[in-house]
Amino acid sequence: MNKRTREASPGSAGQDYQAASQVHNRPRARLARSEGSIAKGSRASGYHVPATVSLPALLNRGSDRQFRLLVQDLLTVARRLEVARDYFGRRINLSGPQYHLLMTVAQLQGTTGVSVGSVAQAMHVSSAFITSETGKLAEMGLLRKLPNPQDRRGALLSLKHAARVKMDQLIPEIRTVNDLFFGRLDTHSFSELCAGARALVQGSREAVHFAERAKESSL
Repeated sequence: MNKRTREASPGSAGQDYQAASQVHNRPRARLARSEGSIAKGSRASGYHVPATVSLPALLNRGSDRQFRLLVQDLLTVARRLEVARDYFGRRINLSGPQYHLLMTVAQLQGTTGVSVGSVAQAMHVSSAFITSETGKLAEMGLLRKLPNPQDRRGALLSLKHAARVKMDQLIPEIRTVNDLFFGRLDTHSFSELCAGARALVQGSREAVHFAERAKESSL
């Protein structure tokens, strides 16, 4: 054998390596094509979420799409209501919940004041929360707390002069925001919304109680 046959040229070595690499990579290529086909098939079939409600009144031809759109809209409205509430609170140097409480007392106090329990019921919160927050507002000089002649353990709440001044100054801005917020409703749709909201308050209370019981049983 001469020197040429004994020594492999650099070119032939590179070709041998390339050929070996191609053989070695064939299973990987087949696997990649297979995985790509599976992924493509998955994208084509997609994932269809089962209906999230079962009541016929909440389904449209068996689909809950309209219901899910309603939930998204309600969540958006709830967030924006909180934004408006917090804004009104800041305008009179209060938190959003404190503004809400002050406005509720103003609406319910009449000529003699309103009880803690009545305010709690109107706001759908606990009496303990109302007692705590009204104490803070009383210390600010905004709320008057007088003994309740029908319940010696309770108190009757009413706005002091400083709070009435704050409210009177804020009312024009509240009116403008509310007119913009609800201005797309006519008399009929407003009446339907009020009835629907009352029904949702009841239904949501039952749903929350169910979730709380489920949480307790899982502990």
